[in-house]
Amino acid sequence: MADVYAGRRVLITGGLGFIGSTLAIALVERGAEVTLVDAMLPAYGAQLFNIEPIRNRVRINFSDLRDATGLRHVVRDQQTIFNLAGQSSHLRSMNDPVTDLAINCQSQISLLTCCREVSPAATLVLASTRQVYGRPQRLPVDETHPTVPVDINGIHKLAAESYYRLHSQLYGMRAVILRLTNTYGPRMDLRNVDKGFVGIFLQRALAGKMLAVFGTGEQRRDFNHVDDVVEALLRIGTCEAALGEVFNLGHPRPRSLAEFVRLLQRITDCRYELVPFPKDQLAIDIGDYWGNYDKLRSLTGWEPRIDLEEGLEATVAFARQHADKCLPVSG
Repeated sequence: MADVYAGRRVLITGGLGFIGSTLAIALVERGAEVTLVDAMLPAYGAQLFNIEPIRNRVRINFSDLRDATGLRHVVRDQQTIFNLAGQSSHLRSMNDPVTDLAINCQSQISLLTCCREVSPAATLVLASTRQVYGRPQRLPVDETHPTVPVDINGIHKLAAESYYRLHSQLYGMRAVILRLTNTYGPRMDLRNVDKGFVGIFLQRALAGKMLAVFGTGEQRRDFNHVDDVVEALLRIGTCEAALGEVFNLGHPRPRSLAEFVRLLQRITDCRYELVPFPKDQLAIDIGDYWGNYDKLRSLTGWEPRIDLEEGLEATVAFARQHADKCLPVSG
């Protein structure tokens, strides 16, 4: 892998966020010339602390993807672009759909247009989400499963995928789509916890607060440690056979939410209770979900290596070590 990325010009949007910063560190270690773009929007988790180990070895551009004028000079001459910028909160998308539309759709069109005009040979990797499938009709969910999103965020993410497919078909752009599932690990945003239950549970467990598990707690999900997600991004980013395709991530061992919090109990000594679903949460809940990632494994050999217990231990240890940067300010 080091030979593939050594000297390669790579752009990461959302590069100061959770996954983007972890990817940036991995790429710098492989010898890539890395540029990071981030709008530093409040409550989205981006911070300079995330790239502290490589702060002086990357270029940083503080700009918003919705601003096409400012984006052109950043995109020019890039060889690989990992697009990790986006709004990922399902509830926030329901409460503020216009902003979600601007960030998850308008910005994608802006980036694609800039690439087509000034960097048409670049490979673009879009980080999408399993939320585009909606409620599973069969398990595990593979890439042929119907896409019927249950919330605004899922609809906009699916629209973004369509923009990428269209640009691939009409203009020959080198685009590939990776549908992420529940990603966790060091540097994840634990200050703003409207992005999903994983962050909420971790933040409350680390604060010694009661965890509220909705419903029976038997809903099963798959979880990917951020290092495994980064490995998938790196492999897909240089795979010619992947161009124009969409791929699932996943884990061979789905876990129930009750199992997840029991693992947290062993690590943090937290407590939890089962509570009824709030109406707004129940309306967009998808129930059981785990993905079939055979397509990605067959093409690239990718396989998740980190089990949930090991990954949670590392996540908690990192958050405790850097509590002033990772956790909410008390009081």
